[in-house]
Amino acid sequence: MAAAVAGILRGGLMPQAGRLPTLQTVRHGSKAVTRHWRVMHFERQKLMAVTKYIPPKPAVNPRCLTPPPKRIQEETGLVRLLRREVAAVFQNNRMIAICQNVPMGAEDKLFMQHRLRKHDILVKAFPNQILKPFLEDSKYRNLLPLFVGHNLLLVSKEPKVKEMVRILKGVPFLPLLGEQAPLPVGVG
Repeated sequence: MAAAVAGILRGGLMPQAGRLPTLQTVRHGSKAVTRHWRVMHFERQKLMAVTKYIPPKPAVNPRCLTPPPKRIQEETGLVRLLRREVAAVFQNNRMIAICQNVPMGAEDKLFMQHRLRKHDILVKAFPNQILKPFLEDSKYRNLLPLFVGHNLLLVSKEPKVKEMVRILKGVPFLPLLGEQAPLPVGVG
């Protein structure tokens, strides 16, 4: 019985006389151990480096796809100053004319401003980002379509349309877009 128990503990039953065991363990030839790191041949290293997969870059930068964070635009001192100056120009002057601000030489521009200043007509230039919000909330709303590009304001305390038109005729490339002057007495 001790031999039978020993046979069971070894992994199987003892073969009885006249019977062949149904299972036999056969030891195969030894395998080489392949778990240790081996240096790759230099030609293979070159081939691996040349054929390494490089993923394509996205057509649009991922930063461009996300909306920019909303910034609260604080009003700078310059913007406040320009708003006050625009309000003062429209409040203190009775004649306001709008001309397209075309590129011209500094001498021509200075000469035109000097001739206009002789008749107390001043040339002012304000950015549209300042003028448009002011015009939307004022009685000068009808001038709003004229402010599309760069413009110049010709302002005067008294309406001097005749002198202004005579001077602007001498500068043919400075088109007069529109004017806001008070109506003469008895009209309207």
